[in-house]
Amino acid sequence: MDISVLFSNFTEIRWQMIVMWVIGAILIYLAIKKNMEPSLLLPMGFGAILVNLPLSGAVTQLEEIGPIDTLFNAGIANELFPLLLFIGIGAMIDFGPLLSNPKMMLFGAAAQFGIFFTLSLASLVGFELKDAASIAIIGAADGPTSIFVANYFNSNYTGAIIVAAYSYMALVPIIQPPVIKLVTTKKERLIRMPYNPKGVSKTTKILFPVMITIIAGLVAPKSVALVGFLMFGNLIRECGVLDNLSKSAQNELANLITILLGLSVSTKMQYQQFLNVQTLMIMGLGLVAFIFDTVGGVMFAKIINLFTKNKINPMVGAAGISAFPMSSRVVHKMGLQEDPQNFLLMHAAGANVSGQIASVIAGGMVISLVSEAISKM
Repeated sequence: MDISVLFSNFTEIRWQMIVMWVIGAILIYLAIKKNMEPSLLLPMGFGAILVNLPLSGAVTQLEEIGPIDTLFNAGIANELFPLLLFIGIGAMIDFGPLLSNPKMMLFGAAAQFGIFFTLSLASLVGFELKDAASIAIIGAADGPTSIFVANYFNSNYTGAIIVAAYSYMALVPIIQPPVIKLVTTKKERLIRMPYNPKGVSKTTKILFPVMITIIAGLVAPKSVALVGFLMFGNLIRECGVLDNLSKSAQNELANLITILLGLSVSTKMQYQQFLNVQTLMIMGLGLVAFIFDTVGGVMFAKIINLFTKNKINPMVGAAGISAFPMSSRVVHKMGLQEDPQNFLLMHAAGANVSGQIASVIAGGMVISLVSEAISKM
């Protein structure tokens, strides 16, 4: 046996592959050492290495279909994985803080400003409208919605968009604090917001996901699948008769789908598609969307304070993004740093869960508006 055959693949190694190995290693490092979204970044990082090996049997080679491509087609190309993941996310969310203070819903809407700002910016710098729309959704800080929108438009940059979306979700504790401090004064950050929780009845908690699904379906029909699965997961949680299913959705289902999602996304991280100028631009535009979403929520709180007696701490507006519960924890921690007796967690949580709903509806609106615009071209 010619032993050289065993090492023939070494001649197929390209420098671009090595770069992707490094990127994969960085994702694995962030997952393990920094504990940043480990359930997703770890499989994504390992997958990035797996699909960039010479003649990798994990991805399609000539006429042989690779298992990761099969997994992608079975779970992401048809939006199955994002939808199933939303059931788990819905089962994790407690809408109690929002229902006890419904005005927090406004911050979820305001914190989507960065999506529409970035959509315009991405179009101006040369991206096709469908790709610009997919890139803009990174600002929602909502991985499943980013996948859903990018896949709906069959974006040319799905891999880069998904990596950017989940990376920025993981980097919320690093990105948001300096942005919040930049657009607020110390006096504003010291504003105290007394929390007087109102009792929320079981009936209200059961009716809420049903009503939100109906309203979202009427306002943004394209969002009804994502909103519906998210609200169904929450209904399982709140109905009180499916505790075992609720626990399974929060744990086994969510964890399994997240692992499969991370691995299957890696098929879009092959160096031929990933290593280009557009990927760097997408990372930059995604950061812009994320920053302007944060700024949008903060500035909306400032505007409200001009007309109300009971002032709102503007930092709470920043929690209107969809990164739950990371953003609400960041705001709470910043409040305690400014004033050890200023507890903002429940207010921020209310804004944060409203952001989860608003980001999905915003995704549906973007799909509807952009699809209509494309059809008229």
